[in-house]
Parts: sequence; structure tokens; C-alpha cells
Amino acid sequence: MSTTEFDQYADQYEQLVHDPIRNRFARGSEFFALRKWHLLRDYLRRRKRDAAQMAWLDVGCGTGTLLKLAGSAFASARGCDPSEKMLEACQGLDVRVQTENRLPYEDRQFDLITLVCVLHHVPPAERAQLLAEVARVARPGGVVCIFEHNPWNPVTQLIVSRTPVDRDAQLLTSGTARRLLRQAGLRDQGCTYFLYLPEVLYRSLGFLEQLGTKVPLGGQYAAFGLHHEPAGANARRGTA
Repeated sequence: MSTTEFDQYADQYEQLVHDPIRNRFARGSEFFALRKWHLLRDYLRRRKRDAAQMAWLDVGCGTGTLLKLAGSAFASARGCDPSEKMLEACQGLDVRVQTENRLPYEDRQFDLITLVCVLHHVPPAERAQLLAEVARVARPGGVVCIFEHNPWNPVTQLIVSRTPVDRDAQLLTSGTARRLLRQAGLRDQGCTYFLYLPEVLYRSLGFLEQLGTKVPLGGQYAAFGLHHEPAGANARRGTA
């Protein structure tokens, strides 16, 4: 999808992503953002990384939903997006306009970089260039996380096929996402599948999702990569 198309969708974005099945799964977009934040938070905790000492960049941040939810947990939280119109909803956030696949930041600035349902809008031939940019702005030891719709989930496929903002979507498997991370020079840190349970069940039975994190049937997945640390040196971490 072109930047101009996203500009046209910006004012009605929340309405356009609604779907009868999606609406039964969760009452609104907040649940999907919350699940991603919890997954990120738990990943960092397992690796003894303190978010309060990390600089975070959300690439393709859109209206800033995830930044608004989790930004206060980090030393700094920034976002960029090609659509100026979408960024108008990011008042109070540190965001910049992204020009094509060039990120508007200097080298080695971020300890965590996320791409939330971004790559399925990027033509396959341009994805490697975007991931190379992500690797460029990541600090040594930095974490990169790709969140994407899982094409192996038939319900996900159905919802995407009839969502106007996803009319150009070319879904990618977790294997493709992990390969892109490796091609960008990042160390593959595996993949987690999630969104098995609707909101009403997750609140009481969320522990059950832990049983399926490696089963490729969740509605979405998160693929992680780690920026290589220089041999014989400690990674620079923490300062924003």
C-alpha cells in the first residue's frame, strides 16, 4: 500500500480494521496491542534486559497505539511511519516521517526495534532493504522484533482478505521473517506464536497460550533477532 493510501485511511483507520470475527475475538485494538506488549515485556525479562534502560523505536508506528501503551516503560520511545496523516494521531509522542525504506535516524541508536504488522505491506523485493535499515539503527546487542499475521491460521487469512487496509497484503510466514532477520546480519532468536484465545477467555485462561507458543497456528507471531555484539567487547546498552 502506498503512503497516499494510508493517508486516505487515517481518519477512519479504527473503523476500517473492524471485522465481525475480529470484533468477537476482542472488543477493540487495545487487546491486540496489550498482548504484543506483554510478549515483548516477558521476552526482555527472560533475558534480563531492563526496559527502563533501553531506547525503543517502533517502525511503522501508525497512530502510535503501541507507543502510547508501553512507551513509559522505556528510557525513550520513538516511532516513524511513511504516512504523515497517520502520525497526526501521535500527538505527544516522539515520531518522525519515514521516507520510503530509509529510517530517519543515525546509526546505532536503539536497543529495541519493533515492526508491528508492517512487512506484509512492504513489497517482498523491498523487505530486505528495510531490515538492513533496521539493523543499521540497532545498537550492538539490540533486539529486533517482527510481529506479523500468521498465514497458516485460516481465520487470520479470512479477516485479512476482507479488511480494506490490508487489500495489498502479502502475508509472510515466520520462516520468511526469520530469514529476513538473518539476511540483515541479526542472530535468529526464534519465534513465538500467540493470539489463540479471544479476550474473554485469555483473561482467565491466558496460561494455556503458553502451551502453544511453538505451534504455528496462533493468529499472529513474533520473530526475534539480536544484533551481533562485537567480538571481545560488551554491547553498548541502556543509554537513550
